[in-house]
Amino acid sequence: MKKILEIILMAVVIGLSVTACSTQNAATGVQNVGRGKFTGTWTVSNVSYEGLIESAVSNVFDEARPSAFVGSTWKLTNSGNGMYTLSSGVSQTIFWSVNNTGAQGQMFQFKKIFEGDKAKNVQQGYQLLVSNNDGNSMVLKTPVAIGSSTGYVVYTFNKQ
Repeated sequence: MKKILEIILMAVVIGLSVTACSTQNAATGVQNVGRGKFTGTWTVSNVSYEGLIESAVSNVFDEARPSAFVGSTWKLTNSGNGMYTLSSGVSQTIFWSVNNTGAQGQMFQFKKIFEGDKAKNVQQGYQLLVSNNDGNSMVLKTPVAIGSSTGYVVYTFNKQ
């Protein structure tokens, strides 16, 4: 009996060790993806809402309504420089990065860069939870506080 308990205990310890060392994101179930999967030119094909009604969010990224980002093009270089252009023609230079240490999981983050700005001096930015990125399509979510819970504006990107 004692031998069986030792074997069961050893199996539990090994199982816990394997799960503790996993790179899987606890909040989304998605593994952290490398920076290279973010680089390239992306188009937002859809904007949807989780735990929110569409009219609850009137402005995202201090730029426009979420729906204005459908059809927008995002160009992301490996150096962190980038730009997004809305269908209306409005363009914004950005500096982007990926944060793998966020409490919610892997985050895509960016700062708006205006003429004369240096990215290191810009303090304000935006973070989106990485829900999926296989290198050809990606889903990013902007968290929105709703009382004591969180809803999301969900952006679906397709690589060009």
